[in-house]
Amino acid sequence: MSTLPVTDDKSTAIASIRLMASGELADLAAVYTADVVNREARNEPPDTRGTGPAALYATARWLRTAFSDLAWEIHDAARDGDLVVVHATMSGRQTGPFVSYEPDGSIGAVFPPRGRRFAVTQTHWFRMRDGRVAEHWANRDDLGMGRQLGWTPPSPAYLVRMLLARRRARRAAAAASPATTS
Repeated sequence: MSTLPVTDDKSTAIASIRLMASGELADLAAVYTADVVNREARNEPPDTRGTGPAALYATARWLRTAFSDLAWEIHDAARDGDLVVVHATMSGRQTGPFVSYEPDGSIGAVFPPRGRRFAVTQTHWFRMRDGRVAEHWANRDDLGMGRQLGWTPPSPAYLVRMLLARRRARRAAAAASPATTS
């Protein structure tokens, strides 16, 4: 995907959401400031918790790992000063494990894929600076998404699948981490 031409703050905010589904790092760099902060990164992988377009690109990769056919339908956008709010519906199909993280960066829960589709409403808030997104936070219907994907209420068999998936994810994370010596 090439860098998108952006004409105003609302268009930039909308473009930043859509780039989560298919944009590359260079595309995100065109709509985010060099020091952009994503307030939603606290339950995301550690590489999403920094600042700048690379951290937001890590969020995009994390979402794309779990969800295929990822898309946002934009319903409304409003601007007030340096704030832009976008009301949208996020949709997709879970085809990979969805991994949530603890504040310390450790793996919290892993939701194995069930192949189900979902569509949930969200509002995304953006603080704009010099025509780019400098800060992002959101209100999401995570419970609604969990219900549609069959995460909640979990069946006993799905709980076992979750535990096994978490064990695999923790082992993979430990194998990928450099060994530490005391």
